[in-house]
Amino acid sequence: MKKGEIWRLDMGVTDGHEQAGIRPAVIIADVVGTVVTIIPCTSNLDALRFPFTVRINPDSKNGLNMDSIAITFQLRAIDKKRLKNKMGIISSSDMKVLNSQLKKMLGF
Repeated sequence: MKKGEIWRLDMGVTDGHEQAGIRPAVIIADVVGTVVTIIPCTSNLDALRFPFTVRINPDSKNGLNMDSIAITFQLRAIDKKRLKNKMGIISSSDMKVLNSQLKKMLGF
């Protein structure tokens, strides 16, 4: 797994406003062994009203079939067992924007 890849994953049942269910996510880091850090995505364009979100338009390389919003503030570590299939990889320009939002969110 590489940074910027988009994978379909099963977030399972969560609580409150956490993203749940089967959805695409952007890989941020293949941390250790069976753990990977991801940013979940949503197709709900209303999520753009939140800070630290990035719109990713579908293209032939990322495998998305609709506009998706990477919800950077929902950054989380998951077990690789949740990953179902690789969809594609985001563009370098989208990765730059995502990196920028991550840095802002984390105060770097």
